[in-house]
Amino acid sequence: MTSTPYARLLTLPNAEQAALTIRAKALIFHDAKSLALLRQVERIACSDANVLIMGESGTGKELVARHIHAESERRGPFVAVNCGAFSDNLIEAELFGHEAGAFTGAQQARAGWFEAAQGGTLFLDEVGDLPLAMQVKLLRVLQERQVVRLGSRRPIPVDVRLVAATNVHLEQAVQAGRFRLDLYYRLNVAPVLLPPLRERTGDILPLVHYFIDYYSQRMDSDRPRLSDEATQMLRAYAWPGNIRELENVVHFALIVCQHGRIEAGDLRLPGLPLQTAESRPHATTPEPCDGLAAIRSGLYRLLDLDTPHVYERIEELLFTAAFAYCQENQVRTARQLGISRNILRTQLKRFGLIRDTGLEAAGEAAGS
Repeated sequence: MTSTPYARLLTLPNAEQAALTIRAKALIFHDAKSLALLRQVERIACSDANVLIMGESGTGKELVARHIHAESERRGPFVAVNCGAFSDNLIEAELFGHEAGAFTGAQQARAGWFEAAQGGTLFLDEVGDLPLAMQVKLLRVLQERQVVRLGSRRPIPVDVRLVAATNVHLEQAVQAGRFRLDLYYRLNVAPVLLPPLRERTGDILPLVHYFIDYYSQRMDSDRPRLSDEATQMLRAYAWPGNIRELENVVHFALIVCQHGRIEAGDLRLPGLPLQTAESRPHATTPEPCDGLAAIRSGLYRLLDLDTPHVYERIEELLFTAAFAYCQENQVRTARQLGISRNILRTQLKRFGLIRDTGLEAAGEAAGS
């Protein structure tokens, strides 16, 4: 398997054995903006300050949180909790623990996630989803550095560094009354703004090559090559789903690609029709040349943009480009296009490329 060198690569633990996940499982720092962010993150990691990571869904916030923990001097565990995964009734018991009999079904005492992260780092993902009542209790834990289990009155000291993440604008949530201002300030001691993938385009192709290597190995198949057209489309796409979307696109392309090559038609991108088994060329059929593939890609873009009079504009472009390529020689142009000279002359007149005079026609015949 061929590997592509990466500037810095972060992956989830046991990524090679990991099942498909909604989380971004890899983050690469190759783009200049990403490398600057990495330097900032590693400076923050050396402190013990609370960190708030802000970024769109799928940008790799948990991977940044894990890197902060790895670069810190904390020797306790890294514990990740998704605040949006629990109901309002369970979130308190999950975070702070509970005693036996604290609620129906609590048959024995259990430590919460704060206690589980003792001496290490607690990562609270989607912290903006916490209900207001829980925000008050979280603020108290951060201020007093101790938790009280549900059903108990005994405080338990905790030594935990908190790293929180959100894909919502907490300032707007504060203004709307959905998030406490005092908790926001307590969390936002060391802010980290993780840019979306479209703003760090230098990371796109390294991530593509990483996922090609990753899934080729998992599928026990040879590593395919990327066509020039596919490479251009991957670079140009805006990636609204960020790294998670890119991973899914690459995985699907590896499943459907043929002849050891990923073509643009193998990419499941909005506006780009996928090739089906019926529409694919058979193994004995020659692959379309790169020029035709590029034209097809351009046509998809025109159709996506609802360009008016597409047929007429493409037709005019075809005759204009061919006529210029053949240095305005009608015989050569007709031969290149595979049409008769009479049809060519009709189109050239239609698009104003020649004048309909007998002298012009005689001169063309002499030049041919």
